[in-house]
Amino acid sequence: MEGQTWLAERIAPQRPFDNLEALIEAFYAAANTMTEAEKMILITSHPDLAGKAAIDGLLSATSQQEQAAAGLDRLTPIEYDTFHQRNAAYKQTFGFPFVICARENTKISILMAFEARLQNSRSQEIETGMNEVLKILRLRLLDLVQK
Repeated sequence: MEGQTWLAERIAPQRPFDNLEALIEAFYAAANTMTEAEKMILITSHPDLAGKAAIDGLLSATSQQEQAAAGLDRLTPIEYDTFHQRNAAYKQTFGFPFVICARENTKISILMAFEARLQNSRSQEIETGMNEVLKILRLRLLDLVQK
């Protein structure tokens, strides 16, 4: 979702939406009609958790806040190494970054999710990744409305 606007453009012709939930449902409905290639565009737009972009301060402000909510901005050097290893193993296995709604997790639950999800098939992980993308999208939309 980092820098991706095409999904919003896809649902824009349906405006006006009756309420925020209707807008969110439109996103979910559009996601259900995406091709695998389109899903991969959204999934691969996500940065690694506690990855190089985070360390170098290159994340969007929203991604920084989301990763901080899970405590990923306060990792020890050993924890950073663990995240780096898990990110690498996941990418090697599936060919795309691990996506999880950091705001709904802690560093411990994220590390546990890495281990559990590495047991999944690629197709399961594409669907799981998309579900996580939609959780992130929903929370970001709620944040925009509450500002």
